[in-house]
Amino acid sequence: MRPLTRDEATERAALIAVRGYEIDLDLTTGPDMFRTRTRVRFDCRQPGKSTFVEHLVPMLHSVVLNGDPVDLAQALDDNRFTLTGLAAENDLLVEAEAAYSSSLEGLQRAVDPQDGETYIYSESFLDFAQRIFACFDQPDLKAPFSVSVTAPTGWTVLSNAQGREVEPGRWVFAPTQPLSTYLFALCAGPYHSATATHNGVRLGVWCRKSMAPYLEAEELLDVTRRGFDYYEPLFGRPYPFDKYDQIFLPDIGGAMENAGLVTYSDDFLFRSPVTDDRRRIRAEVQVHELAHMWFGDLVTMRWWDQIWLNESFATFLAFRTLTEATRHRTAWAAFALDDKEWGYRQDALPTTHPISADAPDTAAARLNMDGITYSKGAGVIKQLGAWVGVEAFDAGLRSYIAEHAFGNTTLGDLLTALEASSGRALTAWAAEWLQTAGISTLRPDLRIGPDGRYESAVIEQSAPPEHPTLRSHRIAIGLFDRAGERIVRRERFEVDLAGARTEMAALVGLPAADLLLINDDDLTWAKVRLDPRSLEQVRAGAIPRVDEPLARALLWMTVLDTMRDAEMSVGEAVRIILDGLANTHEIGATRFLLAGVREAIDFFGRPERRPERLVRLAGRAAELLAAAEPGSDAQLAFARAAIDAAADPASIARLRDWLGGRAIPAGLEIGHDQRWAMLIRLAVLGEVDRAEIDGECTRDLTTAGAEAGAAARASFPTAEAKADAWRVMMSADDTAIGMQRAIARGFWRPEHIDLTRPYLERYLVDTRGMFEGDSPTRAVSIGNRAFPITLVEPATLAAVDAVLGEDGLDPSFRRVLLERRHDVLRAQRTRERDVPG
Repeated sequence: MRPLTRDEATERAALIAVRGYEIDLDLTTGPDMFRTRTRVRFDCRQPGKSTFVEHLVPMLHSVVLNGDPVDLAQALDDNRFTLTGLAAENDLLVEAEAAYSSSLEGLQRAVDPQDGETYIYSESFLDFAQRIFACFDQPDLKAPFSVSVTAPTGWTVLSNAQGREVEPGRWVFAPTQPLSTYLFALCAGPYHSATATHNGVRLGVWCRKSMAPYLEAEELLDVTRRGFDYYEPLFGRPYPFDKYDQIFLPDIGGAMENAGLVTYSDDFLFRSPVTDDRRRIRAEVQVHELAHMWFGDLVTMRWWDQIWLNESFATFLAFRTLTEATRHRTAWAAFALDDKEWGYRQDALPTTHPISADAPDTAAARLNMDGITYSKGAGVIKQLGAWVGVEAFDAGLRSYIAEHAFGNTTLGDLLTALEASSGRALTAWAAEWLQTAGISTLRPDLRIGPDGRYESAVIEQSAPPEHPTLRSHRIAIGLFDRAGERIVRRERFEVDLAGARTEMAALVGLPAADLLLINDDDLTWAKVRLDPRSLEQVRAGAIPRVDEPLARALLWMTVLDTMRDAEMSVGEAVRIILDGLANTHEIGATRFLLAGVREAIDFFGRPERRPERLVRLAGRAAELLAAAEPGSDAQLAFARAAIDAAADPASIARLRDWLGGRAIPAGLEIGHDQRWAMLIRLAVLGEVDRAEIDGECTRDLTTAGAEAGAAARASFPTAEAKADAWRVMMSADDTAIGMQRAIARGFWRPEHIDLTRPYLERYLVDTRGMFEGDSPTRAVSIGNRAFPITLVEPATLAAVDAVLGEDGLDPSFRRVLLERRHDVLRAQRTRERDVPG
């Protein structure tokens, strides 16, 4: 598939304006293909000129321009065909047969293993709309869609606008507002739904029939209503479309903000007990996608180099909405632990890039959809809000939306609106924050006099040599003191930083704090380190006793980040976390710490110390499980940690008892997810056979059950199991991408290093073949997940370096290799520093 370049898009947008699409799809033609008929009406500003339209289909039947057939043999070039001799007003008619996808690129077709029902659903982002209908597939050629669909009788069909079944199996939808092609959506099948009306808008939540018992409609709709009530006054404009549907589907990796029809992974439908943190994550995704209806769908970036405007704002606004409009009042602490941690890791990679990254073509744009685009961008938007002030920020946002509704914009348009509302010049701010890469580290340099007061105080800023920008920051400094068993904030003040050293005159003369936290309240994007006095408090178990949830989150993140940067030993970080788990307040922090300590044990620590540390983790989790309140989130989280860390005979016996319904702690409910976690852990240890896994699959005839069963089989410690798993994981066309992801989760295990070492070379050969195919989603997803990350060895680096030294390597494959190589190298460094503990 030939990517579209920015220069081509600019030239085409200058030449044509699209007046509308009429899209007619026939979904009754069989399991492999569907018929697609597209009429595009568009104007040409220079009659007589030529352009091209995209359509990636296996069978293109006819193209008629202004009543004249186009010679396909002459005009067709991969996914494009040329249109010559354009008139001032043009009518293009294209008929074709298109293929269903198994990798969520275009129209996906899935058969539910539980009841055999068929479901069809779309993914048009970034340039996959052309796999469904003929289009000028770029974001700044917006146009209304008029959609009609022929589907099997008895199905429900949904699209971006409201529709109706005009005769059995025939659906017609109202014309949409002008939309970018990547926001086109279609879902068809025997879906289950719940509906409501709010502020005059019809709301719907949808899922497959087999998932109906898990569709928590009232909770989903409640979050939606709260989002509507928060966003409409914030944006100064009512919801801009004629209905709002949210649908949960298999194989989707997250969610997609299609106008009026948002698609979500049905992993967000909980078949087992989950913690409130999981519900907070789901609510965050909901309000993130709802924010896009204004910021992204109503007002859209002109080209993909500004996609961060969509994602950063939606991420920032989602956490703000959770905090101010829902019960998830400590959401900013979760942002610090989860989103910023993702972004910090991404910003440390050799492939880091500016937030406003260059995207010369669509292939390059796809590579930059990462932790920089989402998390760093959101963190920097939070810094921008502190820089200009909340009221000015909101006023500028409303002005921006009002001026550019249903249009396309650049960064300059947003900055102009914010400058007008705040009176602050933002050109220099944008240059250093949005157009440079890398992350600064802030360190306090404090001197305390004999009277216990600060004699001098400096904040030092450093940056990696490859990205040496030292930025301006607006930060808060928090001074925390012991008060009995608590550690409370005595004082907080905000300061501006610039350059390598900034004197903190406001600290001089103040009594030294027991714990000093720079970047308190998490206002800026920077790594933070602790002064020696504060670090001693952390080593002594201070973090759980700090009163402020966001401060606790920042301190926990600092511990893990310091360890990953080899400035703290793995043993010390593991000890601090295991000691602190008992008094962790938020379930999100508990989950973050359990994941962090497990990664430290499995990946960053020396492998010879892993067995003893894993036993300690399992034992600690079991202790905390026994002490947890029955039915609590903490009980559920510690039970899962105990399951995942099981290795010794006692913990294995515990899993066997629980699977058999014996000795289950009071209040602990064992659902599908918990049963599969136990079976997968037993599979890793060779303590379960294929028949038991097959039996569980028979009891759990769902997509999630099939994927969990595949992960379990891939986890067996046998050469035969690994070979079978590898073959399916590397299949190019016919395996659903969700199944391949599940197998990748099970394949690489620290317990199986010797067994899987031969797959290093196979990975480098087989994955390259994926990147040379026509499925970028599959290639990047499996390329990352199938990397031999457990092989933290010089041989891994040498093999990867040999491939990276080759000419003509696919850019996406090169990026995957560079990033995963960095992970291996980073783990080598932490292992060198690892000491017992």
